[in-house]
Amino acid sequence: MVRAVVGAQWGDEGKGKITDMLAEQSDIICRFQGGSNAGHTIINNYGRFALHLLPSGVFYDHTTSIIGNGVALNIPKLFEEVKNLTDQGVPMPKILVSDRAQILMPYHISFDAYEEERLGGKAFGSTKSGIAPFYSDKYAKIGFQVSELYDEASLKEKVERVVAYKNILLEHLYHKPTLDPKEVFDLLLSYREMVDPYVTDVSAYLHDAIKAGKNILLEGQLGSLKDPDHGIYPMVTSSSTLAAYGAIGVGIPAASIQNVTTVVKAYSSAVGGGAFVSEIFGDAADELRRRGGDKGEFGATTGRPRRVGWFDCVASRYGVRMQGTTEVALTVIDILGYLDEIPICTGYEIDGVVTKDFPVTHKLEKAKPVLEVLPGWKCDIRGITKYEDLPENCRKYIERIEKELECRISMVSNGPGRHEIIYR
Repeated sequence: MVRAVVGAQWGDEGKGKITDMLAEQSDIICRFQGGSNAGHTIINNYGRFALHLLPSGVFYDHTTSIIGNGVALNIPKLFEEVKNLTDQGVPMPKILVSDRAQILMPYHISFDAYEEERLGGKAFGSTKSGIAPFYSDKYAKIGFQVSELYDEASLKEKVERVVAYKNILLEHLYHKPTLDPKEVFDLLLSYREMVDPYVTDVSAYLHDAIKAGKNILLEGQLGSLKDPDHGIYPMVTSSSTLAAYGAIGVGIPAASIQNVTTVVKAYSSAVGGGAFVSEIFGDAADELRRRGGDKGEFGATTGRPRRVGWFDCVASRYGVRMQGTTEVALTVIDILGYLDEIPICTGYEIDGVVTKDFPVTHKLEKAKPVLEVLPGWKCDIRGITKYEDLPENCRKYIERIEKELECRISMVSNGPGRHEIIYR
């Protein structure tokens, strides 16, 4: 069985915890897109971890962790992450890297920072992890696929061609130091040495695993609203965040993904720029941000304070629909226990007309939230394991959201720990 775990909103929904939990019953966990530009925070019996490239199933000795062809592969960062795990007592994970994955280069990170600097006040709020320049190069066919590391003559010629192009931009657009083709070539050979023991034909490996009836988890990064086609373009990421892309990002047939567990946060949060209709400010935002997550609402990769807001039914329903959701996991409901009343955004008012459909960006930027206020439950719900033991107002909040999402909430996460979960 193949299951995808993806986000419905802007990212930061708590996918890492859900993947870590579901990995217990899985054989293989795959990352299928994105790179080290976002992090998944995991809390388990080994401690607290922020994973960026490694799948969130690396903590079990029975699992194989796969970096799929759709991932932006930062090779030194990958092995730095592995070392961080083993230094904290986690057994060395079994890792496979797709021979079709493309390599994120140090110059991608430089170009990311240079472009944000050039844009000034119109910057995208990038994490400066090199993601947009990496995917730009991939689709311009001037990126380096892992398989290309094994043909040195061809690699050398390509490096010279790519560096010549990059140096024109560095010299004339950004006014920065240029690249040396020999240094780039030697760096790629050193990357080959690092990654060689793990390189495999991931598509063939997964084909055999599916035939053998293995349980496979596909782990997405960010959420529906950061998808380059269906999100808040242009304030999006550079690879598809949708479950449908999971098949492409690891090399399996689309029809093999039978379950899509979409993670939905019980309030809203976002990192970076872009329209955010239910956003709140001032003391209310500071309080929600301080209490949020397990250490407050701050990015696992950048440490930046996240923007926060009330639950957005319009955006979340759209995000759930775009993922092809079969079940919803609702997270961080426990942190809302301090509120007397909890607003939710049930519609958008755009030019005097109320809509429940998520619009394109230029309309979204004009949208005002239509709020409905629900009563709070005013108590701590961590430690509760049965749905019927939750306070009535908490159950009403969950059921109101479920009605708006038009999809069953099968799991309710009421704490950051691996087993702090209620099954419905």
